[in-house]
Amino acid sequence: MDTITLRDLEVSYHIGVPDEERVHPQRLLISVEMETDITQAAAGDDLNHTINYYAVSQRLLALGQGRSWKLIETLASDIAALVLREFGARRVHVEVKKFIIPEARHVSVRISRPR
Repeated sequence: MDTITLRDLEVSYHIGVPDEERVHPQRLLISVEMETDITQAAAGDDLNHTINYYAVSQRLLALGQGRSWKLIETLASDIAALVLREFGARRVHVEVKKFIIPEARHVSVRISRPR
């Protein structure tokens, strides 16, 4: 299986357990590894036979509009389901980084889901 990686896409989503934390969007970094077979795409130099990583990035940038989450665990799960459903990956690995603890570089959740 081949892997297409979108690393550290910067988004601003409303997220956090306390209501006041969700008032303003927060900076998050999202990484998505999408497992797929790129043999046919590479042989024909054809975008239609692979996962369009630009389309994935645009979908994720728009995902937070009008939505909020309490947990980055839920967000990661929602992203995984979206990538599997809308982009046809065979397996997806999602990491969400949040910058909420001043003494830490970041906190993150990483999940893997099969189709």
